[in-house]
Amino acid sequence: MARAAQLAQASEESVDFAIPSQALSEALTAFGRQAGLQVTVESELPAGRTAPAVNGTMTPSAALRMLLSGSGLTWAFLDDDTVALRRVEAGNDQMVLDPIMVEGSGTPATGDIGRQLAPYAGGQVARGGRSGILGNQDMMDAPFNVTAYTEDTIRLQQAETIGDVMENDPSVRTGYGFGNFSERFRIRGFDVYGEDVSVDGLYGNAPRQLVSMEMYERVEVTKGANAFLNGVGPGNSGVGGGINLVPKRAGDEPLTRLSGDLANNARAGAHVDFGRRFGKNDVFGLRVNVAHRDGETSIEDEERRMSLGSAAFDYRGEDTRVTLDIAAQEHRIDQGRPMVQVGTSLVPDAPDAETNYGRDWSYAEMDDRYVQARVEHDLFDRWTAHLAAGLRNMEEDGDYATPTINNLSGTATVGRMAVPREDSNRSIDAGIRGAFETGPVGHELTFGANRLETENRNSYDLALTNATINIYDPRQTARPGPGLVAGSLTDPPLVSESELQSTYIGDTLSIMDDMASLTVGLRNQEIEVRGYNRTTQAQTSYYSESALTPAVGLVVRPTEQFSLYGNYIEALEQGPTAPSTATNAGEIFAPHISEQFEIGTKLDFGTIGGSLALFQISKPSGLTDPATNLYSVDGEQRHRGVELTLFGEPVEGTRLIGGVAYTRAELVATAGGANDGNDAVGVPDLQANLGVEYDLPFLDRATIGARALYTAPQYLDAANSQEVPSWARLDLAARMTRTIDDRDVLFNLSVENVTNEAYWASAAGGYLTQGAPVTGKFSVSMDF
Repeated sequence: MARAAQLAQASEESVDFAIPSQALSEALTAFGRQAGLQVTVESELPAGRTAPAVNGTMTPSAALRMLLSGSGLTWAFLDDDTVALRRVEAGNDQMVLDPIMVEGSGTPATGDIGRQLAPYAGGQVARGGRSGILGNQDMMDAPFNVTAYTEDTIRLQQAETIGDVMENDPSVRTGYGFGNFSERFRIRGFDVYGEDVSVDGLYGNAPRQLVSMEMYERVEVTKGANAFLNGVGPGNSGVGGGINLVPKRAGDEPLTRLSGDLANNARAGAHVDFGRRFGKNDVFGLRVNVAHRDGETSIEDEERRMSLGSAAFDYRGEDTRVTLDIAAQEHRIDQGRPMVQVGTSLVPDAPDAETNYGRDWSYAEMDDRYVQARVEHDLFDRWTAHLAAGLRNMEEDGDYATPTINNLSGTATVGRMAVPREDSNRSIDAGIRGAFETGPVGHELTFGANRLETENRNSYDLALTNATINIYDPRQTARPGPGLVAGSLTDPPLVSESELQSTYIGDTLSIMDDMASLTVGLRNQEIEVRGYNRTTQAQTSYYSESALTPAVGLVVRPTEQFSLYGNYIEALEQGPTAPSTATNAGEIFAPHISEQFEIGTKLDFGTIGGSLALFQISKPSGLTDPATNLYSVDGEQRHRGVELTLFGEPVEGTRLIGGVAYTRAELVATAGGANDGNDAVGVPDLQANLGVEYDLPFLDRATIGARALYTAPQYLDAANSQEVPSWARLDLAARMTRTIDDRDVLFNLSVENVTNEAYWASAAGGYLTQGAPVTGKFSVSMDF
């Protein structure tokens, strides 16, 4: 009772409020900022609700009573700094009463577990996301550019992989990895490989090639260099940004959802999503997802099968919070349409959109399993320690067949390569975050250390003969027999080991009620890599280097609706080793440090928000001087760009998401200056995405939508002699919810590439990935 009385007293201190009428999620954010309170709420509760204006001097309880009037929501103070929203239990007609005082625990501002930011108006993106070691940050307060796509976006757009979600983002384009079917992302024109996708802020656990979305509730995209925020990933990419996956967690409301889906050529699937909270005050939570999908895709004769199961456990104690994620995912692709290499001086036209030049004997099979745990403990007032650890094991096998086009008529040679592979990763991160004041200056201090160990085992069987086909008339050919074999195909040998460890410290200093804040930080990263001979297992290479990567970020907020920001931050990649053909063969170089300068503005008008960013990223590269034959890191690639993003629900029932990104990707310094001033390979000047949804006024709970994508021409080679044409695509969608036997049933239809355009979607890596043909998806889901 004493605790409840203290909380009641804290809620009765009067505050000056000036909150305009706007979407409830935005009003709650403004309330929390003005009241100096942390507001926690399940993402779906405020969606679609509008709050009245609240102005004047009053207690937080009185302000909440006004904001939540008629919403069917009430609240509880969990501690001196935290208020939690929940549905009124007694029914829709019950009034919102005075706050219910409960014993329990909220997540303080120094913690991350349970502190998901609410969706923005329209529900397609959140108000912010994880800024690496700085934790979850509101978009208006972060000096970096993070977009968090919500569970509603993933589910309602029927996204199956990360690449499907990225079709909403103008700064990102997706292609295939080299020789396989992994999704390869380009953010601000630089690669992010599947190995460098993090899960709940931890590297090393995401499935390597393809990630199914059924077990994740958010996809967070950091745009720009991020070595200080996230450290070096095991795939040695991420100069232009990073991707973080947020596992699904049990909400306060019970969930049992059964979904079935159907796509082109009778490809069918089913998905069960189950969530419950239990125990005293619902401190324990469990979210289980099981899904399976199988059948022929919209590409002729290409078959894909996916199965997954995941269980996410969480505990919300008074001063301790725990999450535990266990997941298994399997993918099988038969006769998949591969990437294409080009051996001609010009780029051939793309074949018909549904044409499959994959071989009927080719396949890829991927099996990923991981377990990941995170613990947070509040040491004392506004100080929290965390520990996170993960284990992942992966097995891959396949026969890959990549064509190389030899002339504009489509004649190509096709080889064969079998690559059995096994990966084992172990990761750990520990740190402390605290908040305090020194006079008028507030501080949010974070420091800690992390370590990631990886082992890669693989072999290969490279055929010695090639088949000849035509990509426009791809008749089948016999499978080439065994060729050059390295390592055991049934028990792959150890090929490489890596140890990535770092220590970090950062502080965000704020003044004038957070009107201005300065983030400064430093990370010391150590990279150690060993290579081994597949046959003898003798060590053949060794790399051990370290580097310091600083960061500085500034945010100024003259008004609640407007903020200015800027940052200097670096990216880090393992340095090269001089090739055997160079005079200084074998020389090891320090890690590559890429530098980013960025300035921009962010807008938040309650129902519509967005950002405008200007950036420059300079990335060093290795080259061999043709005059001296010396290898050095004197090359440079520079990307200068402008990004405009918009999202929200500017008019009730009409939602927007998308933007425009312009990037001038220039090769500044190349070997002998031969390609100086040319465009970088696979980076279009212009990318644009725009999605619109409209709730039909004449048909209850029915929505139609459209999305347009445009990508400007890009080059396949550094000499800029091979130009890949621009492409544009249109997607359409419609959905409707109906109540059947007192249960809501969602019917969802979408058609991607409705005009069945044939186009080369990506030239990243110096090879071509063809865009998918017209693809229809239909799903039905019911909540029990």
